[in-house]
Amino acid sequence: MASELCKTISVARLEKHKNLFLNYRNLHHFPLELLKDEGLQYLERLYMKRNSLTTLVQYLHSNNIVVVPEAIGSLVKLQCLDLSDNALEIVCPEIGRLRALRHLRLANNQLQFLPPEVGDLKELQTLDISTNRLLTLPERLHLCLSLQYLTVDRNRLWCVPRHLCQLPSLNELSMAGNRLAFLPLDLGRSRELQYVYVDNNIHLKGLPSYLYNKVIGCSGCGAPIQVSEVKLLSFSSGQLTVFLPAEVKAIGTEHDHVLPLQELAMRSLYHTYHNFLKDLNFLSPISLPRSLLELLHCPLGHCHRCSEPMFTIVYPKLFPLRETPMAGLHQGRTTVSFVAYCCSTQCLQTFDLLS
Repeated sequence: MASELCKTISVARLEKHKNLFLNYRNLHHFPLELLKDEGLQYLERLYMKRNSLTTLVQYLHSNNIVVVPEAIGSLVKLQCLDLSDNALEIVCPEIGRLRALRHLRLANNQLQFLPPEVGDLKELQTLDISTNRLLTLPERLHLCLSLQYLTVDRNRLWCVPRHLCQLPSLNELSMAGNRLAFLPLDLGRSRELQYVYVDNNIHLKGLPSYLYNKVIGCSGCGAPIQVSEVKLLSFSSGQLTVFLPAEVKAIGTEHDHVLPLQELAMRSLYHTYHNFLKDLNFLSPISLPRSLLELLHCPLGHCHRCSEPMFTIVYPKLFPLRETPMAGLHQGRTTVSFVAYCCSTQCLQTFDLLS
C-alpha cells in the first residue's frame, strides 16, 4: 500500500495534477510525501475522505482531526477545503493564507471560535460552520467580499456582528437553531441578500423590516416564556417584547422632540467625513473613543424610512407578521413581528411597511 501511495503521489507531482484522490486507503498518518520537493504547488483539490487520520494538513472530512495545523497555509492554490464531520477544536490563523479558497466547510465539529484571519479569504464564496459550539462570529468576516452562502445553523450564537450587513455578495444566510435574541438593524438592506433562515431561535421576536419581501424562515421563534439569562434593552407593544442589540443606548418614542446630543454629533461627523473624504482612518483614537470610531465606520443601522445613519438611539415601529405576505407560511408556528427602526419621530410616524 505504501509503494502504491508513493507512486500515486509521484505521478501527481510529475504531471502537475490539480486533483489528487486518496480516499479509502486506511491512512493513519498524513503522507509527508505531499510536502516534499516541488510539483504539488499546482494542487487545487485533495480528497482524503474515509481514512483513519488523527492529524491534518489538508482536505479531509469524516476523520477524527482535532487541530488544523500551521502547514495548511502553504496550500496557496487550494480552492475547496472540507473538514466536516471531524473533531476540530481549533482552526489556525494560517488558514487566512489560502487566498484562492472558494469553499470552506467546517460543519459538525467542536469549534468555539473562528480566527479573524478568515476575513482574509477574499475569494471565499461558501462558508458552512453549522453544528459547532460557536458563541459569536469574527467581525472581520465582512471582509470576505465574495461570500455568497453563509451557514451557521445549530451553534450557540446570541448575536450577529452588524458588520455582516456590509457583505456585498451575500445571497443566503442561515442561522437556525441558535440563541439569537436580536438581529442587526440593517439585515436585509442589501439587495443581494434574498434568503434568511433564523428558525428555532426561541428568544427572537423581531425581524428587521428590511427583510420584508425576502424569503424568510422563522418557525419556532418567539417563545412565550422569557428566560432570565436574556438581559437586553427591549421595547414592548401589546403583549410582544422585542430585544434590541446591546449597542443601542436608548429607545425613542413618538413623544420625543429633540435627539440626544451624542446622536446629533455622531450624525454630523458621519456626514462630514463619510461623504467628502470617504476615509475615516485619519480620525485617531485621540479624537474619539475607539467604540465611537468603530460606529462611524459601521453605524448601528440606517433608518428604514430615510436611510439616515443611527448610532445610539432608534425609534422602533412594530408590524405584526399577520399583515405580511409571509403570514401563511408561519401561521401558528411562530410569534414574530417585523420591526422598522427609524431615526426620528417624523420617520416613525410616516413610515408604512405596506406602502
